[in-house]
Amino acid sequence: MTANRSPPAAPSATEQRKPLTPAAERALAEAKARRQAAEANATPQPKELRGPKGPEPTRYGDWENKGIASDF
Repeated sequence: MTANRSPPAAPSATEQRKPLTPAAERALAEAKARRQAAEANATPQPKELRGPKGPEPTRYGDWENKGIASDF
């Protein structure tokens, strides 16, 4: 018997979640307002001049000076 069965429909995201408490809703609203304020006040970062080429050395821990790499 070869019946084509489609998978059951998944409930939407709002049906899966429990209702939020008023404190949680207030916290989400405050976080959204903070994100919007931060985006509105954001200034572009200046371009680094004469910095190291390649990956950021403070992140990867390797520094190169005149062809010699040092690892801290």
